[in-house]
Amino acid sequence: MITVFYDGQCGLCSKEIAHYQRIAPEGIFTWRDANCSEDALRQLGVSVAGALKLLHAVDNNGRLHIGVDAFILMWAQLKRWRILATLVALPGIRQLVDISYRGFAKWRFKRLSHCQIAEGQRSP
Repeated sequence: MITVFYDGQCGLCSKEIAHYQRIAPEGIFTWRDANCSEDALRQLGVSVAGALKLLHAVDNNGRLHIGVDAFILMWAQLKRWRILATLVALPGIRQLVDISYRGFAKWRFKRLSHCQIAEGQRSP
């Protein structure tokens, strides 16, 4: 199973994940709200704040995918999203999408109070 860690307190994130949950085949994904997954994230070496900043996913081999790579992993499993996964994975396109996603994610993170609280609780 692919485990996807997302920000369940973010309205936009929750709507997007709810869409993927509706269209995903059974038995492919485990969906985890990063806000409630501190122990699981710690085992991966990821802070809650880090998981709130960018989408994180763990593939069937236990490999961690972060940001655009997590989306590519997820989209590759979804019938009508496979083409997007293939396109976004292309060199050049992947880098452009990554820059855009990271910029948006940084802006979103700064605007949400629960993200700021998690950021303040980071371990040293």
